[in-house]
Amino acid sequence: MTISPNANTTIFPRDGDVPHDCRIEPLHQRTILIDGDLEEWAGPVRAVHAAVSLADEQGHLHPYELGSVPDGGTSEAFRALQAAEAAYDNGRGRWPSMLPSERIACVEDFAQRLLEKRGEIVKLIMWEIGKTLADSEKEFDRTIVYIRDTVQALKKLENRSATFEVVDGTIGHIRRVPLGVTLCLGPYNYPLNETFTTLIPALIMGNVVLLKPPTLGVLLYSHMLEAFSKAFPPGVVSTLYGQGATVITPLMQSGRVNVLAFIGSSNVADQLKKAHPKSNRLRAVLGLDAKNAAIVLADADIDHAIKECVSGALSFNGQRCTAIKMILVHRSISDEFVQRLSVAVSQLKRGMPWVPGVVITPLPDSGKCEYLSSCLDDAIDNGAKVMNTGGGVVEGTLFNPAVVYPVAEGMKLYREEQFGPIVPVAPFDDIEGALDYVVTSDFGQQVSIFGREPGQIGQLVDALANQVCRINLNSQCQRGPDSFPFAGRKDSAEGTLSVHDALRAFSIRSMVSAKENQGSTQLIQSIVASNTSRFLRTTFTF
Repeated sequence: MTISPNANTTIFPRDGDVPHDCRIEPLHQRTILIDGDLEEWAGPVRAVHAAVSLADEQGHLHPYELGSVPDGGTSEAFRALQAAEAAYDNGRGRWPSMLPSERIACVEDFAQRLLEKRGEIVKLIMWEIGKTLADSEKEFDRTIVYIRDTVQALKKLENRSATFEVVDGTIGHIRRVPLGVTLCLGPYNYPLNETFTTLIPALIMGNVVLLKPPTLGVLLYSHMLEAFSKAFPPGVVSTLYGQGATVITPLMQSGRVNVLAFIGSSNVADQLKKAHPKSNRLRAVLGLDAKNAAIVLADADIDHAIKECVSGALSFNGQRCTAIKMILVHRSISDEFVQRLSVAVSQLKRGMPWVPGVVITPLPDSGKCEYLSSCLDDAIDNGAKVMNTGGGVVEGTLFNPAVVYPVAEGMKLYREEQFGPIVPVAPFDDIEGALDYVVTSDFGQQVSIFGREPGQIGQLVDALANQVCRINLNSQCQRGPDSFPFAGRKDSAEGTLSVHDALRAFSIRSMVSAKENQGSTQLIQSIVASNTSRFLRTTFTF
């Protein structure tokens, strides 16, 4: 298929214009990981295209094929499931039975092997999803830090458990234990980092994992298959490839998945949970939709608010669940705010992801530009305007960011999560109007407040604390630091993710108890002294 850019487009490069150190050779993956073995794949494959298209001599754009991956089916999925169940062995397998220090050693070995592939993985993130080179490097490096922080958090958790409690004549020894087979599905916008925020804690707590890489951002996992195979016992990690309906849905319908770790849309999460026949046995750890609002009060520092809102709304083209996706501005300053916001957005650098200082890059989803254009058309038909020069102009797979004002109830942009470079702005007359927007939203992840008066902001904080899970004062919505809780209300999440909380999300507390008497005390002391139990122990993890 040939894609023609708008006239005089110079954003997209010809093949020879790509810098030498940013070039990438096509990668055709022909292996899958099941039961510790890298199996040769001879079945159907799916082509993987870059977010970046290349221009020919006539200036027409052509999708660049980055490579291809296996297009697996139900039979491979169930072989992977069987391998995972064998590795877990009802909690008696080698992996769940390991001491935490032994699992930590495996995870650290994997992290070291991952580091050796940094260059290849970073380049694939950049090409496949269009993330800037700097942000692709940051995603990789942040993932390594997350792994190390998770290791340290587990050591602290284990050492706090290396003791016995006596309450009302009962001796208790409490530890956290794994849940079983975990199905891990990550998102395309952070195909490495956010996938690993569920994968790593699930593994390190002793669960076995079925990993389905994101549809976009899939090729980078080809560089990890050998590392998974060598760092972990057979069956502990297996990979799934193929369409969700033929791979994921049948696994859920089997009832043999114990944990669903999913980051994506709430509609898909609902379908997957409903497919499971034993809902009470299923633990769900979900990061879902968000329509995070920024509330700009009349006394806000406009320059600072604009700087934070531009970054919050348009970092990685707005393709972040934590992005600011609606700006509510007090009517007394709304015209000035929108004018200055439009100037700031128009000054953002557009280009290829390897260009230094670039902010707006091509989108990886082939249908995204069409969807965003339909959102703009709907807003314009209902009385809004695109306020910045060039806003909404489509050049191949690059969508020029658009500031849309005034957005109101009834427009798609008012309630739908656009997940792209559109910045809707709506005026409000009193604080109850802004609060009503958050209260009536289907989502409840975060909100940002920009203002200066302590009394008013204090009241807003109290009103919003029971609506969202993070309130950002004079700063954009964000996830980090990873030690802070990351959660959501309503349709935005299920469970809490952070370095600390994720270990709990993928485990459950189990306890050994006995009456406080001489016989019980002697028995427990003998078990601990002889190291006959991996559960009943008082050893520290260093």
